[in-house]
Amino acid sequence: MASPDGIEPAAQSSTVQNLDTRRFSHDIHDMSPDERDGLMSSSDGRPFYVVHHLPEVKDEGVPFLMPGIPISCRVDNTEKYTTRSKVHVGTLYTVKLTHGHFHWAVKRKYKHFQELHRDLYKHKMMLHLLPLGRFAKERQQLRAMSEEMPSLHGTDRTRRSSSKMKHLEEYLNGLLENSFCRNDHSMLEFLSVGVLSFVNDLGPKGLEGPIFKRSGGHRIQGLNCIGHHQFCFRWSRRWLVVKDSFLMYMNRDYSRINFVLLFDPEFKVKVGRAYTDTRYGVCIENFTRSLIIRCSSYRQIHWWSHEINRLADTSDFLKVQRFEGFAPPRENTLTKWYVNGSGYFADLADALEQAKEEIFITDWWLSPEVFLKRPATDNYWRLDEILKRKAEQGVKVCVLLYKEMEMALGINSEHSKRTLMNMHPNIKVMRHPDHVSSVVFMWAHHEKTVAIDQTVAFVGGVDLAFGRWDDSQYRLTDLGLTETAKEEPKGDAVDNGVSDGSKPSEPDKQAEQDPDDLTGNTKLWLGKDYSNFIRKDWVQLDKPFEDNVDRTQVPRMPWRDFSAAVHGSAARDVARHFIQRWNFTKIFKNKYKDEFYPYLLPKTHCTADSLSFTVPGSSKAKVQVLRSADHWSTGINECSILNAYIHTIENSEHYIYIENQFFISCADDGKTIYNGIGDAIVNRILRAHREQKKYRVFVVVPLLPGFEGDIKTGGGNAIQAILHFTYRTMCRGEHSILARLIEVLKDQWTEYITLCGLRKHTQLSESLVTELIYVHSKTLIADDRCYIIGSANINDRSMMGNRDSEMAVFVEDEDRVLSVMGGQEYQAGPLTLALRKECFSVLVGASSDPSVNVDDPISDEFFFLSWNASAKLNATIYDKVFKCLPDNAVHNMRQLKEHGSEERLCDRDPEQARVELKAVRGLLVHFPLRFLCEENLLPPLNTKEGMAPVGLWT
Repeated sequence: MASPDGIEPAAQSSTVQNLDTRRFSHDIHDMSPDERDGLMSSSDGRPFYVVHHLPEVKDEGVPFLMPGIPISCRVDNTEKYTTRSKVHVGTLYTVKLTHGHFHWAVKRKYKHFQELHRDLYKHKMMLHLLPLGRFAKERQQLRAMSEEMPSLHGTDRTRRSSSKMKHLEEYLNGLLENSFCRNDHSMLEFLSVGVLSFVNDLGPKGLEGPIFKRSGGHRIQGLNCIGHHQFCFRWSRRWLVVKDSFLMYMNRDYSRINFVLLFDPEFKVKVGRAYTDTRYGVCIENFTRSLIIRCSSYRQIHWWSHEINRLADTSDFLKVQRFEGFAPPRENTLTKWYVNGSGYFADLADALEQAKEEIFITDWWLSPEVFLKRPATDNYWRLDEILKRKAEQGVKVCVLLYKEMEMALGINSEHSKRTLMNMHPNIKVMRHPDHVSSVVFMWAHHEKTVAIDQTVAFVGGVDLAFGRWDDSQYRLTDLGLTETAKEEPKGDAVDNGVSDGSKPSEPDKQAEQDPDDLTGNTKLWLGKDYSNFIRKDWVQLDKPFEDNVDRTQVPRMPWRDFSAAVHGSAARDVARHFIQRWNFTKIFKNKYKDEFYPYLLPKTHCTADSLSFTVPGSSKAKVQVLRSADHWSTGINECSILNAYIHTIENSEHYIYIENQFFISCADDGKTIYNGIGDAIVNRILRAHREQKKYRVFVVVPLLPGFEGDIKTGGGNAIQAILHFTYRTMCRGEHSILARLIEVLKDQWTEYITLCGLRKHTQLSESLVTELIYVHSKTLIADDRCYIIGSANINDRSMMGNRDSEMAVFVEDEDRVLSVMGGQEYQAGPLTLALRKECFSVLVGASSDPSVNVDDPISDEFFFLSWNASAKLNATIYDKVFKCLPDNAVHNMRQLKEHGSEERLCDRDPEQARVELKAVRGLLVHFPLRFLCEENLLPPLNTKEGMAPVGLWT
């Protein structure tokens, strides 16, 4: 097949090229004329792209101080100190400096002024004596200088201590008025100025200076083998930079960042030999490293430790935040929710087009060939083409992918990495973990985030991958529309190319779409994107435009999911998490330690409100970024998503709505399950019962787990294993939700909780077909006032923090609108109310039937009639017409076998089946709580699934 994106065929092969051999091994070190001019003319701080162009800044001779912006100094006060001889008492001067809107201070002895004067004089003489071409610029600056340099010694009067400060101040200001002196290396070091001093998005000037740093000190498994770093180390000279939320050190020529240490709750600064085993040492600690630096004097170590602590004290990240999270709630944050991938993908595509500096992407699975806007009539909105386009414009694209166990998963992250990295050197892709070296075999990077210029970020459950794009129509077919079918859709089904009660349109003649020519294409899902992974899991992903299943015979499985967009400080929090993971992975894996993979720097929150663009339709709310993270994945441990879930359930007053891919909970004293979300649900319902208050719990999960298998024969061990733990949570065993509720409430439990799945039907190739809608959501909505959207499933893997890595946002409405709750006027949050109504309208069919009212989510009319009665009726109809599985009437394998041999109404009498299906309302069906209730669904011990640790499934 022809290469769809212009990459050499060898790079496309799944068997040819080793990942260690990259097409691009070096960055393109080149700044555009506009970028160069921007650096030379910047008067209000340097642009952030300086961070990614350090070698170019050095080679181009861009001055560290902003051209045309005066720098002034004031010698503010003095301190006395005892010299090493302990005979003389010296004077230490505090020099306060201002350059544009940047302010900072340095402490200098008189000998430092002398050394500065000597170095400037030597440099001046060298330019006169060595008339080389490379000194032409400096000679031009020198001619603009007066013949005599300002005198350091002054008169007898100025040498008196009372006027010495004033003289030194005048001397320094005199030097700084001349471009030759102010740009000299010795002056810049005297002023503690480096290449990143005046980058607006890095925050205040901070603390800088030359230091010696000791190697080692990493608190990462495998990097400090049996403590060798304590006796086998080396000292290196570096330039230390301390900003308001991190510190870093660079090469002395400022061309490369060597290490970045982010502030976190474990951040500490210790001084003295007891902590550093060296004279004049400073130990700087966080979760991942104990960095030891060496200063030149006792006074310097205390000055530096004081200044580092002063800068760090302003950081939000030094404190453990609400829910034991890393980021605080951010008020007045612009945010937007998405139900399904269509709106999310479209807004993401537009946001990516706005990127000017950086694009950060994390995914469990990423398909480079996925289209973000559909139907695609060319490749413009294909993900890899968008990223290539931005990379060619100078944007740094950094992608973190989960490195799967290839024997267990077929997501082929190797293909994703190779495809993207072969497009442009500005696209960098890391995969993690290395399973053997990190001793991580069962856990995954499961988060799905995109951050753009650290200004706008997207968080949710939608991977940028095949099968994820969908809308509220949840089409089961995609044969390609004829012109007639496009003009006059009929019936109440809205599948692409077919509708209930009408003949199917003719499929496009193209059996396989040519990716290089999409002119006239009407398909929404091309190639592997059309999927039904329970029928057949994805294979041969390096051939993305070849169909995975026969779309004329097999209905696709719709995909329901949620995402959210956030701006400003919340987006900076998402980006900071990415940066923490990226830098952690760079340190951990040897192949990423070269200069091709840069260290990333977090932007300051001081400039977070300066938004270069916003996502249309966003509204303001309070947003907190949450995560599940562990030492293997990020270097720290956090389970703030779990804490937020439990807090929200416990503090909800009227209802909670849970929509999740998994529902595995209810702790059992540490034997099998640990997360307490199910326990919180039980306790909240029992509290409502004791208080005699109306309270509802809505739970929507997929009818079957997302593993390949034929449910007619039992579904396979993986499907049965997940079903076992799902039923254990819902209704089977003493720890289950319903068992504990029935013990107290008897039959009244149905007044409080409802458990459902989703199903759809249509016509395909003149046959009636049905398929479950795969609920991949990870969402909790409470009281029409707050919601959580993220990547975390309700199971131990996602929630406990020490397993899979996850990310979510907790959104709380700050405004109120008039609504109704339990028949009473109610002050609801506008964002949450709109989200809940969008969900309920589609699920109960209110979007197509105005008579269904979803305003009051806890009223008896809605809960019992609109929701439960519809779910029961729909399940009955689907069972009658299609003999759907899973089914409440099938309790064991014998009945399952008999069930599969029974003739279906849709085959026996299609016309009658169509009549029956017209009564289906919405998408809800009750979850079949008694399916295979007489069977032990745990995998047999003699199978590979049975030999796997229980934690793999929970």
